[in-house]
Amino acid sequence: MTTASLIGNLCLGSAPDSWGIWFPQDEHQTPYARFLDELAEAGYKWLEIGPYGYLPTDPKVLAEEVGKRGLQVSGGTTFGALHRPGEWAEMLAHTRKIAELTAAAGAHHLVFIPTMYRDEKTGALTESPELTAPQWASFGSRASELGKILLDEYDVRLCLHPHADSHIQTQAEIERYLNESDSRYANLCLDTGHVAYGRGDNIDLIRRYGERIGYVHIKQMDPAILDQVHAENLSFGEAVKRGVCVEPPAGVPNPAEIVTELSTLDARLFVIVEQDLYPCAPEVPLPIAVRTREYLGSCGLSGTTRPGASA
Repeated sequence: MTTASLIGNLCLGSAPDSWGIWFPQDEHQTPYARFLDELAEAGYKWLEIGPYGYLPTDPKVLAEEVGKRGLQVSGGTTFGALHRPGEWAEMLAHTRKIAELTAAAGAHHLVFIPTMYRDEKTGALTESPELTAPQWASFGSRASELGKILLDEYDVRLCLHPHADSHIQTQAEIERYLNESDSRYANLCLDTGHVAYGRGDNIDLIRRYGERIGYVHIKQMDPAILDQVHAENLSFGEAVKRGVCVEPPAGVPNPAEIVTELSTLDARLFVIVEQDLYPCAPEVPLPIAVRTREYLGSCGLSGTTRPGASA
């Protein structure tokens, strides 16, 4: 593929997930210093913070560790259960800490991942995969309330991330979330791989809900393993172990088509590489990260300029 012209409204970055990082601490994960070293070596300039506690949570230490490698932070990451009113206070307090760190790092986006209804390591169900009508109402209103707090107090925008084994997984669930939340405060982190995992249509979402897309994770899934997921009712953890997340351009959706469609939006967006690799050998991520950056660069994605903080 010949090198494409760089697309001005899109900025490429990566995340700890692409180094097999799912947890703040885990014996199977590479130390954060090696992740940062290899991220810079791979040619990326922007990174997402990842699970709170993996990278330093002291803003000064984080700034030093990131800055001395020529890196910058694109956004923060957190999990939460917006459909459980009894957990609101605790979740809000935790989210505030992450928003504070995100803002201190100079970033303006918080990727919010709904709590999964399966245990991440065992795959066992921890609650019903379906929300009730009252839970849906709580989800939409709480997302809007949280988004307003983050924007008003931290200048950080809430971008909810559809995720496998969560209640925002299928396209119908994504659309219901968007329709039941306030577009001023609650928007979408379009994760192309998780949309494909839930049998959704990324291009359709971009075309119909482009104004709600505030941030992007670019990811690919192996269609053969997706068929196994649906045939065998596999957990996402098991699917990852089988290799459902693949290096572009080997899977679905087509990254070049996604980049082309995103380039039509009237918004400046971070496009963050994620390839779920947990657990993986320490030597695995770096060569993949280099090849992925080079491939996405050939699609027109660059990491040299900073998008604005518009929703």
